[in-house]
Amino acid sequence: MRIAIAQLDYTVGAFDANLGLMTEAVSESRRLRADLVVFTELATVGYPPGDLLERRDFVDRNLRQLDRVAALSDDSLGIIAGYVDRNTAGHGKGLFNSAALCVGGRAVARYHKCLLPSYDVFDEARHFEPGGPAKPVLFKGVRLGISVCEDVWADPDLDGRSIYHRDPVLEQVEAGAQVLINISASPFELGKAAQRRDLVRRYAAQSGRFFAYANQVGGNDELVFDGHSIVVDPTGQVVVRGRDFAPDLLVYDIDLEASSGVPGELRRVAESTEEEAVKALELGLRDYAKKTGFDRVLLGLSGGIDSAVTAAIAARALGPDKVLGVALPTRYSSTGSLDDARALADNLGIGFQIIPIDKIFQSYLDGLSEVFAGAEPDVTEENIQARIRGGVLMALSNKFGRLLLTTGNKSEVAVGYATLYGDMAGGLAVISDVAKTLVYDIARFLNFRRETIPASIIDKPPSAELRPDQRDQDSLPPYEDLDRVVEGYVERNRSVEELVAEGMDREIVVAVVELIDRAEYKRRQAAPGIKITAKAFGIGRRYPIVADYRGLHSSEK
Repeated sequence: MRIAIAQLDYTVGAFDANLGLMTEAVSESRRLRADLVVFTELATVGYPPGDLLERRDFVDRNLRQLDRVAALSDDSLGIIAGYVDRNTAGHGKGLFNSAALCVGGRAVARYHKCLLPSYDVFDEARHFEPGGPAKPVLFKGVRLGISVCEDVWADPDLDGRSIYHRDPVLEQVEAGAQVLINISASPFELGKAAQRRDLVRRYAAQSGRFFAYANQVGGNDELVFDGHSIVVDPTGQVVVRGRDFAPDLLVYDIDLEASSGVPGELRRVAESTEEEAVKALELGLRDYAKKTGFDRVLLGLSGGIDSAVTAAIAARALGPDKVLGVALPTRYSSTGSLDDARALADNLGIGFQIIPIDKIFQSYLDGLSEVFAGAEPDVTEENIQARIRGGVLMALSNKFGRLLLTTGNKSEVAVGYATLYGDMAGGLAVISDVAKTLVYDIARFLNFRRETIPASIIDKPPSAELRPDQRDQDSLPPYEDLDRVVEGYVERNRSVEELVAEGMDREIVVAVVELIDRAEYKRRQAAPGIKITAKAFGIGRRYPIVADYRGLHSSEK
């Protein structure tokens, strides 16, 4: 059986555009004489649809979309596609997350997703009812064991515990499935592609079946989907692999009589953490801009490492001619930083503009002088500068129709080292899930073949330049220590005591954890960011703003 896997970049709710992509994939699959073309989870609507599923008209259009997709099939070419089905029983949630097998112009078999994730960015139990027993469907005399995304994640976690009471893939095997197929919309995070591959390999080897895994690609809001579709043979070897972070069509001949598969093409994929991160950020930014109707962006260029990496990502994602960097110096901005910003813009080939804001800053100081009389200058005056910059950049965004990118990294977002309505103002926080230490690693990666980011930007101590001789380390621990705490506390949910037991300095841990908790109200007002780690600030981390949890940390000093 010749199987084609179509990993496509869907836009949620763009029914006609998405059908166009699927139609092209079906035509190419037919040209390549495939027997079956496999689309990904919820291909009719795009993933994740969120609370659009609460709209009856949206679900109705999805069902009509399934009919349009089914009409692309015939007796020689079958189609598997994810869609939203209605639960007609008088109990349970009203919808299923489903897959349909389409043959001869109509849907002939349906499978309902059994395992519904309700952790991190997922909230599928909010809308969907889990499916019943997982049974194979017959296609051209072959029993296909279809599953949907989370159904393949029933394995115990690192602690040896599974969060589910059943394993739909094994149910398919035990029911006689000859070929296993999983359609997914599995969001990217660093290292996750290898984890997915190992899951599929284990199922294939344990069952002695070929296993085709189809994953969505593209950026939708905060999530990036990396594709990376694969076919694994009965020995657990990957015999064909799709591109990462790009649409692709994989075609592979499955020999049901063979105990192993003939190796096919393994497309090149990212080979390092830095390359994975860059590819994910590029795709996330490109799709966010395109799907929200922007073709140009701007950002503040401070001459620092964060804005430099953000500008470099933007130039790669959209093209240098679509990016404008704006320097907004005040009396505290060094000549070196302005020179660095200009050099960066020249290296990248992006637009560059200087708008001095010191006169605006002084007008604030003059206007507030009577009210502030007798009070010493402090962070208030620093924040005024940041908010002026945010206001000017937003004015440029409004006037010229450019999407404003914020440049704060995860380390700063974590501890609140950013100004509300200032450097946090914008439409997309490109590197808000990138730790400061990884920002530097990415900068060096981008400079591997030629110096894109001036060495002076990488080498100088980071500074907000909002007061004389300011350095980040004046008020924060070294970023190497800070990032270890952020990773442990935010991404691994470790307590203060556990982090100290891992060898971290207690005073630093307590200080950083208190800053993280205290900054929750800021993060709630931040621009959406691109998720690349196991736990990003945003929809996948639901911490209360009003809570007394900080008292616990204080008592542990």
